[in-house]
Amino acid sequence: MEKAKQTRAHVARLELSTAQVAVLDGQAHTARALWNLLHEYVTFRQGRFATLKECDTAIRVARHEIDWMGQLPAQAAQAVLKTYRQAWANFFNPDHPAKRPTFKARFGSRLAVDVPQARDLQIKRINRRWGAVNLPKVGRVRFRWTKDLPGVTKGGPTGRITGARLVKDAFGWQIMFRTENEAAPVTDTHPGPAVGIDRGVTVALALSDQTTREHGPWLTGGEREHLRRLEKKSARQRAARTPGQHASHRLTRTYGQIARLRATAKRRAVNWQHQTTTELADTFSVVVVEDLKIANMVRSAKGTIEAPGRNVRQKAGLNRAITGEAWGRTLALLEYKIRDRGGLVVKVPASGTSQTCHRCGHRDAATPCGSSGAPLGRSSAWAPSAAV
Repeated sequence: MEKAKQTRAHVARLELSTAQVAVLDGQAHTARALWNLLHEYVTFRQGRFATLKECDTAIRVARHEIDWMGQLPAQAAQAVLKTYRQAWANFFNPDHPAKRPTFKARFGSRLAVDVPQARDLQIKRINRRWGAVNLPKVGRVRFRWTKDLPGVTKGGPTGRITGARLVKDAFGWQIMFRTENEAAPVTDTHPGPAVGIDRGVTVALALSDQTTREHGPWLTGGEREHLRRLEKKSARQRAARTPGQHASHRLTRTYGQIARLRATAKRRAVNWQHQTTTELADTFSVVVVEDLKIANMVRSAKGTIEAPGRNVRQKAGLNRAITGEAWGRTLALLEYKIRDRGGLVVKVPASGTSQTCHRCGHRDAATPCGSSGAPLGRSSAWAPSAAV
């Protein structure tokens, strides 16, 4: 019997020279252009989509006829085709929330390059803080060593590295190692109790055991004020720009400062989510959550010209607050962590969960149930016995 495989990712910061950054930027823009060429080739045909073989042949011909296509390694070009085909498969899957693939704009698209074969990486640890990796057409590059990688260090975790993906964010280029190891068999059930969790905005996580998991602002007061001033500055610079012109160097620099502050806030949010979900997965065996349709919850309230919406600005503020909490990411982290520990995450329909008592079944939008002893709308309706 074949054992189950467990795939994980590990992100590390790359230490690149100016020349190496330029090479990776060129590869990423070439990958984006190849995606756009594939999208045009596939969707602008008469009668049918192009097959995988036809797309592969078109890429090989383009690499011979277009000089700048050679900036992208051949394996990375094949990875673009694989990702593009998977995007269509996700779109046609009725159970997947993916939208129809579209063209990628030069500005606003995430720069990324795939290294699909692990043998090209030749990873080696240099010292306690740094490791080294080979990148195609870039050379030997140092990366920050913060975690032992499977199959690299003696006595480290078992498994292997199957590939990597290079991604650029506001702080520069990072490498995301794809790791694979055999999932440890879960012999014992999780010894912890069951709990219900309600996700919110004012209180991040409210548990049915009358405890909460909260966090402060992702940015300090000074950082929020700095962000506000930068956004006002960018608005003035955009107003002074002639329509149709490219962004000036000053505006680009302002955009970079804004992006770094927002990336800092996201990193702090992800760090809190990882720590909180790990603690919850270690403590509880069954976690019951609402099956929220978050995309529907954050829709705009503007309405139409014939039927304009009401309280549009208030709804926009609520949408930003919901998006900032990243409820979907919290649940995704919790699901795989509690599954690895032998636990279970149960999703229940959200309708009426804040108004129905889990003990007697009484439902009232305003009056709490006398048998529960806790007000409806938070943890009394979220006791796990309602769904387990």
